[in-house]
Amino acid sequence: MRQLLLPALLTVALATGCSTASTASPGQTPSTAPADLATLAEQYGLQACPETDPDAVAVDGGLPATALSCLDGSTTVNLAGLPRTPTIINFWAQWCGPCRVESPFLREAAAQLEGVSFLGVDYDDPQPDWAIEFASLAGFAWPHVMDPDRSLRAELSIAGIPTTFFVGADGRIAGVHAGQLESTEQLLDLAEKYLEVS
Repeated sequence: MRQLLLPALLTVALATGCSTASTASPGQTPSTAPADLATLAEQYGLQACPETDPDAVAVDGGLPATALSCLDGSTTVNLAGLPRTPTIINFWAQWCGPCRVESPFLREAAAQLEGVSFLGVDYDDPQPDWAIEFASLAGFAWPHVMDPDRSLRAELSIAGIPTTFFVGADGRIAGVHAGQLESTEQLLDLAEKYLEVS
């Protein structure tokens, strides 16, 4: 029954586009307590964030050193200390219409790309509880961190979301796709181009 309900719920979620119910503005500090986020994340089956070395420094051309909270509020993640595997990092938010449209492409590509890690960044989003629910409905079976204050905007030149980064096994950023992904095939082609995986 759950398998039948999820596609229907996702269709409704995608169709609603940007949320107008929130009184918080983008960039506002999330008000949900970490304990509440942990409970929600467990309820929705959100994957735990990877352990990272908090003292790891950025490699030349790589991701910056950070102290981003995991979306479930449990740990802090240093992007510079992520495991050295080919990684696709997608910046998204639950209020972002194009992020919702591209979500099936990310889910399908993640299921097909062996040896590639995925990480989501819930970006400029004042509603991490809604983000947890959306990530579950979208089938995002990978960890997510929060950047509600757009702290990565300048360092990674993020003009808007969605934005997708391709990070090589050496920790360097191999490529960036700004804007909405148009298909699973496009994402697979970008992974092959930038990460040499298929």
